[in-house]
Amino acid sequence: MNAKVKVATLSVASNTLLIILKVVVGVLSGSVSIISEAIHSAMDLFASFVAYFSVKFSDIPADPKHPYGHGKYENISGVVEAILILVAAAWIIVEAIKKLAGEPFELEMIWIGAAVMIISAIVNSVVSHRLYKVARNTKSIALEADALHLKADVYTSLGVGAGLVLIKLTGIKWLDPVVAIIVAFLIIHESFELLKKAFSPLIDSAWSVDEIKALEKKLSGIKVKYHALKTRAAGNYRFIDIHVEIPENVSVGDAHRYCNMIEEKLSKSYENLTVNIHVEPGNECY
Repeated sequence: MNAKVKVATLSVASNTLLIILKVVVGVLSGSVSIISEAIHSAMDLFASFVAYFSVKFSDIPADPKHPYGHGKYENISGVVEAILILVAAAWIIVEAIKKLAGEPFELEMIWIGAAVMIISAIVNSVVSHRLYKVARNTKSIALEADALHLKADVYTSLGVGAGLVLIKLTGIKWLDPVVAIIVAFLIIHESFELLKKAFSPLIDSAWSVDEIKALEKKLSGIKVKYHALKTRAAGNYRFIDIHVEIPENVSVGDAHRYCNMIEEKLSKSYENLTVNIHVEPGNECY
């Protein structure tokens, strides 16, 4: 089991336990903010499952039917996760508004509810940190999306916990649905950020401006004369298309070795990189 699958499995396990805990305490206490957090965690669990399967499929080697690999499975999973989060956030807002407009309600086990929120924040903080670390090392958009879910859950859990403490201290019960609505809007913000990041590679967008500048610096470092540079990404796979200028009197064998050198040096900086080089005649020596 590779590092991506291991950390995705950890995310699934932690989210499952937290959902059970939040649902039990939310039902017993009657707190809509805790229930909203349980729903948020349910979405996180689904996202963890999606991330788990997407990282497994995305690592399948290229085949005749998918000659560029399966990396976009991760991006598709990110889009699906973002849409589901939006649906969950809308449900939370509707339920919270109903509670604000409805009959007076009682809250029980407030201190226990606050303790559960703190425990949830600690657990998700640890798991999110591990997900981010593996995501950075493997360039996995699916794991980064999962880590983003849990990072948002840390803040929303702390917010719900703080709201419950304020209710206990002040006796203002309408704070509970208000906190739930605030949580929902934080979730909406999170989902739009994720949607933007996951969807971009599906339409073959170029690398970020900073990434392209770094690439151009590396090409300059190995003294490559080039033009028509194009980049794209698919999950944790990266692709470069480039036109390289080589003197007309250079043999095919020497040109081939020169292009191999370029690919080898770039591959040391970027994992899962595919470079497509088009050779053109130039006047300068390389």
